Amino acid sequence: MSKFFNDFEQVFHHVDKDGDDKISLAELQLCLKSISMDLSDEEIKDSIKFDEDGLLGFEELAKFVEGDEENNVEVLREAFRMFEMEGKGYITADSLKIVLSKFGSEKDTEECRAMICKFDLDGDGVLSFDEFKNMMT
Repeated sequence: MSKFFNDFEQVFHHVDKDGDDKISLAELQLCLKSISMDLSDEEIKDSIKFDEDGLLGFEELAKFVEGDEENNVEVLREAFRMFEMEGKGYITADSLKIVLSKFGSEKDTEECRAMICKFDLDGDGVLSFDEFKNMMT
């Protein structure tokens, strides 16, 4: 399993507030609102297939993330916009730190710079969308 999916699994468990290994629509809504993504229940249900019991397991969420390439690019663009909260078209160490803290992962600015450095192909100290996409895939 890739590092991305290991990290993704940690995020999944952070969102799963009641620890039942399933994410309810309410838990997903709380997570999205914490990162300033205000989607209606219908918008979420149109994008992600929940189980018959109305819950979302890790496998279902992973399938959604792996989904078709066109869908993945749009999901990645939404995620990128969440991380590049400064509206500059790139992710900075400070914006990464803020978003990670909302997911319960406390990193200092230097740790965030080091994370960015691993995928910063042009060496400018920030992540462009293409670099972010490369990191996530």
